[in-house]
Amino acid sequence: MAATTGMALSRFSVLDLTRVRAGPTCVRQLADWGADVIKIEAPPDPAAGEGMGGPRDGFDFQNLHRNKRCMTLDLKSDRGREAFFRLVERSDVVVENYRPDVKHRLGIDYEALSKVNPRIILGSISGFGQDGPTAARPGFDQIAQGMGGVMWITGHRGGGPVRAGIPVADLCAGVFCAQGILVALLEREVSGRGQWVKTSLLEAMIQMLDFQAARYLKDGEVPKQAGNDHPTSIPTGVFETADGYVNIAAAGDLIWKRFAAALGAERWLQNPDYATGKARSDNRAALHEEIAVITRQKTSAEWIEALNAAGVPCGPIYRMDEMFADPQVRHVEMAVPVDHPRLGTFEIVGQAAKLSRTPSAIRTATPELGEHNDEILAELGYSKAEIADMRAARAI
Repeated sequence: MAATTGMALSRFSVLDLTRVRAGPTCVRQLADWGADVIKIEAPPDPAAGEGMGGPRDGFDFQNLHRNKRCMTLDLKSDRGREAFFRLVERSDVVVENYRPDVKHRLGIDYEALSKVNPRIILGSISGFGQDGPTAARPGFDQIAQGMGGVMWITGHRGGGPVRAGIPVADLCAGVFCAQGILVALLEREVSGRGQWVKTSLLEAMIQMLDFQAARYLKDGEVPKQAGNDHPTSIPTGVFETADGYVNIAAAGDLIWKRFAAALGAERWLQNPDYATGKARSDNRAALHEEIAVITRQKTSAEWIEALNAAGVPCGPIYRMDEMFADPQVRHVEMAVPVDHPRLGTFEIVGQAAKLSRTPSAIRTATPELGEHNDEILAELGYSKAEIADMRAARAI
């Protein structure tokens, strides 16, 4: 394993019991800043196929599980649980995203872990919460998007519910869980005690609704689909140009005035239909058509240059290949190379947060299944003979 000395989280050890996406997203946040992460997986079972994480050599698995060591343990076996609890004794964090009842059936719930190590922090991600009327249901990102309210505010007016183009509930639950774990680690420096950090896809989705949820909670207004238009700041949306489309955000009176001037349409400033934010909202369709008549006269690049020079936010709408080719995207290093001993060198997605003194780093590629079994068990004091016996018993 590449050295993590000097990295922000190098003093912490994390046991990763996660699968699929939300849990691995959480652990990735810790691994990329230097935590010693041991990914624990079930021993190989030819009948199980690829399992719930997808193909190990695939882009998704390789992107999610970098910077980790990997061992296999059968947590249903006595030997497997014994080795696991030895790891718990010397670890700081355990992360899991089982259904709420599974950890209790396995005997690795927070109460059991804290008896072995009172300083342990357990991070748990579920679909809908650890208890409650729907807690036992299987969690899945799109189900949480629907139940969490996002699908009825996504898509064009009258078009029916639309999922977000990324697994936003999974990803946000993972990031929120990582944030909670870091808060718990900071609090432990004062109290000396661990605690249980819990979140769910549902709770993450609702927090991400933010101002849309606040509109309802404070004012009783149920947000509707607005397509590419901003629901409250007008005109903000997608506008056709001579060779494609651009995003324009002309919200607020000051930027609205700059926008009208940049388009050579100062007459709009005298039009009572567009005089206030509310008026522009009430007459959105007519205003957008007037804007489009003008924006179709120049190319996207010309409008991006002209509007930004005028202090009006405007930007391109990229396909994935165009986005990664953008000079600014390349400058902020969001595509990071990783060297895999078998698959060669390829790029994975970098971290959005940059620390000036203790940055994240892609140190190692995703490990092979059970690659570090012998190394980790030896660290726990197991002899070569004991390791061989565990392998023969399929405990690893």
